[in-house]
Amino acid sequence: QVRLVESGGGLVQAGGSLRLSCACSESIFGFSAMGWNRQAPGKQRELVASITRGGNTEYADSVKGRFTISRDIAQNTVYLQMNSLKPEDTAVYYCAAKGFLSWDYWGQGTQVTVSS
Repeated sequence: QVRLVESGGGLVQAGGSLRLSCACSESIFGFSAMGWNRQAPGKQRELVASITRGGNTEYADSVKGRFTISRDIAQNTVYLQMNSLKPEDTAVYYCAAKGFLSWDYWGQGTQVTVSS
């Protein structure tokens, strides 16, 4: 069973930075993509950043220019560097691994809270 374990969340002031990590129990190269999603209270879960097996990245418009997704294939770890954080970035952030068509595996989530 694939396990994804997130870490690095916490409380930060607006304008600050956080770096999230996602450790995967299997080779991340075995998935078509890895991604970071978030869900704020009362809102739908949204995909904020993804990176394909080939290294192509995509970002939600709301985080472009502020968030960067990266990976360490040897360590089976995916990162999300979050800069210039805003209160509206407050959410539980989930790491996910994509199979052929769908996001098949999810982590337990890590809370990010941005104070104004």
